[in-house]
Amino acid sequence: MSDSAAPLTTADGVPLKVSLRRAVRRSKFKALLLVSPLLLFLGIAFVIPIFEMLSRSVANPEVSTSLPRTVAALENWDRQALPDEPVFEALVEDLREGQAARNLGLLASRLNYERSGMRSAINRTARGLGSMEPPYREAMLDAHARWGELDTWKLIERESSPYTMTYYLSALDRHLTPDGEITMAPDNQQIHVSLFWRTFWMSGLITLMTLLLGYPIAFLLANLPLRHSNLLMILVLLPFWTSLLVRTTTWIAILQSQGVLNDMMVFLGVIADEARWQMIHNKIGTVVAMTHILLPFMILPLYSVMKTIPPSYMRAARSLGGRPFLCFRRVYFPLTIPGIAAGGILVFILSIGYYITPALVGGQSGRFITNYIAYHMQTSLNWGLAAAIASILLFVVVVFYLVFNRLVGVDKVKLG
Repeated sequence: MSDSAAPLTTADGVPLKVSLRRAVRRSKFKALLLVSPLLLFLGIAFVIPIFEMLSRSVANPEVSTSLPRTVAALENWDRQALPDEPVFEALVEDLREGQAARNLGLLASRLNYERSGMRSAINRTARGLGSMEPPYREAMLDAHARWGELDTWKLIERESSPYTMTYYLSALDRHLTPDGEITMAPDNQQIHVSLFWRTFWMSGLITLMTLLLGYPIAFLLANLPLRHSNLLMILVLLPFWTSLLVRTTTWIAILQSQGVLNDMMVFLGVIADEARWQMIHNKIGTVVAMTHILLPFMILPLYSVMKTIPPSYMRAARSLGGRPFLCFRRVYFPLTIPGIAAGGILVFILSIGYYITPALVGGQSGRFITNYIAYHMQTSLNWGLAAAIASILLFVVVVFYLVFNRLVGVDKVKLG
């Protein structure tokens, strides 16, 4: 009885359960070593940039680092009247130190984002610091009128926090008043929300266009004889062998007023020479060019799903008395929904993030929000606002993905 109840051991006397646990740990460790280069790459190229973008969208170090004495002196300010002499003296000392370190440009730009004229106030005041003497309150008021405005000091106090939500408010066409209330931006400054909506509905339209054009092509690829389907597949994949920039500029040559398509329509008498179609540098140019560019990303998932559908299903439906369209709607089409879902989410997310094509063929009415992210990064140098817009775009994509997973199910999506 005692021998039968003894635990099982390996040849070296180690209990079998312990030996199995060690073997599992070793296999997991080996697997982790194998995927560690991929995890490292994802961390460096994907995770770290996202966290950097999210942190930059709320980071607000300019005022607190450039005006430390002023921020400390404003802690006991009542916000009812202009600060007293010690606050102005602290500001002069901070500006002198910043001018010596040559870092007042960041401070001036940051405050100017929130209130126009602050860059001029800081730069002009900094140039006159050499001859400025006490009492500093009167000297600063003479240097620039902004220092005599109560809203200026409220702004400095508000932006003294190392974190801010003003970038997100600006991305949603809102701003903070000097008293901290959220209000809509002036009508001539409300641009980002409309760009978000334009990006989403045009991306949805492009996804629909690729589906309408790609579904018949994928059906032919899946049902034609092999020798014909191979040739058609080469034609589908051919755009991948051509530069994106070349494909986009080709559409400029085709769609412009004096382009190939208009010349053909004039030659055939469809339109008059003085009534040529304007199809470039607007929404039409963006939709047409991006539909062509993203069409393979819809065809390939559809083809991969259609190829797995046995032809006998449709023959069985026909033999049971179903008409061709009814058989397609009730039998074939539901089986292709995983391919439609895969192609739809792929094309939609890719189109939201496109930049080059809308910039070249979209003009003012066909540009996406991504073009203004590039503008704030390269021209206005408002990286915080650019990061906030990109963060909102990322949040919307994640929400769209979660809703898609809830309604369709990511586990049902097939890419191959």
